Amino acid sequence: MIADRDRLAATPVHDVALSCIEAGIEASTPEYVLRESLSVERDVLTVAGSEYDLAAYDSVVVLGGGKAADVVARELEAHLGEYVDRGLVVSTSPVDTDTVETVEGSHPIPDADSLEGARRVFQRAEDLGEGTLVLAPITGGGSALLALPAGDITLVDLQATTEELVESGASITEINAVRKHCSAIKGGGLARAATPATVVSLLFSDVVGDDPGVIASGPTAPDETTYEDALEILDRYDVGVPSAVREHLEAGAAGEREETPADPAVLGHVDNHVLAGAWTALSAARDAASEAGYEPLVVSSRVRGEATEAALSQLAIAEECAATGTPVEPPAVLLSGGETTVTVMGNGDGGPNLEFALRVAVEQPEGIVCASVDTDGEDGGTEVAGAIVDGETLSNPQRGRAALLENDALPALEESDTVIETGPTGTNVNDLRIFVIEA
Repeated sequence: MIADRDRLAATPVHDVALSCIEAGIEASTPEYVLRESLSVERDVLTVAGSEYDLAAYDSVVVLGGGKAADVVARELEAHLGEYVDRGLVVSTSPVDTDTVETVEGSHPIPDADSLEGARRVFQRAEDLGEGTLVLAPITGGGSALLALPAGDITLVDLQATTEELVESGASITEINAVRKHCSAIKGGGLARAATPATVVSLLFSDVVGDDPGVIASGPTAPDETTYEDALEILDRYDVGVPSAVREHLEAGAAGEREETPADPAVLGHVDNHVLAGAWTALSAARDAASEAGYEPLVVSSRVRGEATEAALSQLAIAEECAATGTPVEPPAVLLSGGETTVTVMGNGDGGPNLEFALRVAVEQPEGIVCASVDTDGEDGGTEVAGAIVDGETLSNPQRGRAALLENDALPALEESDTVIETGPTGTNVNDLRIFVIEA
């Protein structure tokens, strides 16, 4: 899974960190997750304990989007076989499928393909009747890949708004609250379009807390946020948006546009199943650490905030372990998940996991190895997953500090030969961070 792994696993401690990363990502892949949570027997589809009589439906259709939606669709074909009649999903690098059509879109900024793919998914949902069962793979990245602007908002407006939000330091929950109110397909829009068909959403969470309304901006889930919330978020982070976006949100806040559905009863024809999330990866990584003879401790699956600040906080815990054996006695592994953010002030290359790793490396910790990756294999729009660092990564820590100020972590870590490359992993359950403390 990890390119040039032998070189990166320079010591047994580095090897443990990489093994934890690999175990966490593998356990989060659709192949593994669906094998554990989905089955078909005698015309009955079971999803996470809920049963659906396939014989009671005229057709089974797959509609969705996200970085891993294409792989989920392929696995659905493998599990359901001829039960699947047709389908369409939007992904970044579509895999080959037999029955479900897969089309390409852009992430993290939507493009014309994202718009066209979302439009086609939405139209297919509108054509469905009561006798249809919709299986909806919704995964991380779906907010950009399912881009269907509402009202008079254009794709260019949506692109500019997304860029400003991503660089503002706003959390993904806040970003998606705005996205939902600028979109026809998000915030329950896809589910409403599919009425009266039965919709079963298969969710792979890349958000803290695994809220179906936040994952991919909740195309099949109720939404408790409002137009007023979206405007408040723009003002709080001083986000400049095109006039069409602000006018659209202001019209919604004035009651001139229909609000996203907050009442779950409005989407009574929908079941949302979160099949994988941060805990999926953390549990597998924890088991890998135990098997290697290390005492594991999950710090949190809900880490958020600035990447560099989170790095210092977690490094402090690792250093305490090394110095006093608290809260866990070395040899130990500290694990965390969630999603950190970067308030962009410079003009460099990098992402939250690269900044996390570089901030740890700047402190030159003794006897501690840190690996931090985005489980989809692409950190912050780069083509690397993250990095693995230790106390000897940087020969000049000051250069590392300067790189952080410019949000230019990638070149600094590439120069140190510490970046982790996996390519697209076929899943997306957000960040996975490992601290290995030597005995």
